[in-house]
Amino acid sequence: MSKQPPQLLPEFKQETVDPLRRSTKSQTQVARELGIAQTTLSRWALQADRMPIGAKGFPAIDELKVLRREVERMWHKRGILKKVVIFFAKGSE
Repeated sequence: MSKQPPQLLPEFKQETVDPLRRSTKSQTQVARELGIAQTTLSRWALQADRMPIGAKGFPAIDELKVLRREVERMWHKRGILKKVVIFFAKGSE
């Protein structure tokens, strides 16, 4: 019978990939510091890069989706406010 490794939580993988993103060190150095294989860290980083926006799994990706939606909403509000300012500026002339 083959022994399969335990499934790791996506949060653990994300917490492992985050130091790599913030660091100027090589993948090998970061992997060594975290006590995991460099190939494993590399694979997790690729998975994080390839995961589509809104895909379940990495909390940072879910947060990014929410933030992008918020930015879009703010740009929309800004456009409305610009139109209001122009309307009232024309009315005061």
